[in-house]
Amino acid sequence: MNDKLQEIKKRAFEQIENAQELDALNDVRVAILGKKGELTAVLKSMKDVAPEDRPKVGQMVNDARADIESKLALAKEKLESAEMEMKLKNEVIDVTLPAKKAKIGHNHPNIAALEEVEDIFIGMGYEVVEGPEIEYDYYNFEALNIPADHPAKDEQDTFYIDKNILLRTQTSPVQARVMEQGKLPIRIIAPGRVFRADEVDATHSPSFHQIEGMVIDKNITFADLKGTLQEFARKLFGEDTKVKFRPHHFPFTEPSAEVDVTCFKCGGKGCRFCKGEGWIEILGCGMVHPHVLEMSGIDPNEYQGFAFGVGLERIALLKYEIDDMRLLYENDDRFLKQF
Repeated sequence: MNDKLQEIKKRAFEQIENAQELDALNDVRVAILGKKGELTAVLKSMKDVAPEDRPKVGQMVNDARADIESKLALAKEKLESAEMEMKLKNEVIDVTLPAKKAKIGHNHPNIAALEEVEDIFIGMGYEVVEGPEIEYDYYNFEALNIPADHPAKDEQDTFYIDKNILLRTQTSPVQARVMEQGKLPIRIIAPGRVFRADEVDATHSPSFHQIEGMVIDKNITFADLKGTLQEFARKLFGEDTKVKFRPHHFPFTEPSAEVDVTCFKCGGKGCRFCKGEGWIEILGCGMVHPHVLEMSGIDPNEYQGFAFGVGLERIALLKYEIDDMRLLYENDDRFLKQF
């Protein structure tokens, strides 16, 4: 029996010394001291030992267990110490090394253009206001003098949620909401996302952005509108920029006009950028229709106003010489890094 115990002890010591990981060490403990281990099997065989020899054999088994457990404890302490040392070594931070360069983002071309436009109009005393993207049919159409049978209300152009609620097709509803509040005079711009049922191509998208502007006060004339947009164009495209007003029609303004600016690439001489015309269309505008004022509770005999609307993407495309609107929304980092 003593020889058997010594053999088990010797084998256990060899396995403990060869264990390189805590899991391997635990396997040795289970194989020798576990419920089905070799030393446990010896204890179970004590029934076959003569009664007078059992105390002596029992003491021998206990001594062998104690020696193995002591060896296991020392080996475990050694492995844990080595593991902790390796962990600390891997976690060492050399504070003298150069720091990793942080990747700091920058404004999207749309945001850069929007902030520039906002700065220009805030400098003129305008307030920036916002409104809901999910809008009532009344504010999107009727309050802007667009009757029920107007082509713009066709479902091919507008995303309807139900007959009274839709995704706004312009930011002009914000103007109607502000006028309803009756706090005069008014001098606002309203930037925001709008939605139309357009096919995606280089110049169209079902979701894009507009910036509407409006002034309501006493004795406002078309000359005030022209002066405002002239100043806006100069600030945005350069001091030498000239503007040209062409007659147009919008249901919510009368008279109405579309505005062109001289090409900031060729100065109006004609180039590829302006298709040889020397002028670039940028926005629509006009004097607020008297009926629109009346529907918002404003007396058109006492107050007048003007309004204008410009596509934010159009400004970004012109400002940064981008020839395809889709590039703004593809999230191609190679493209965006240029700005």
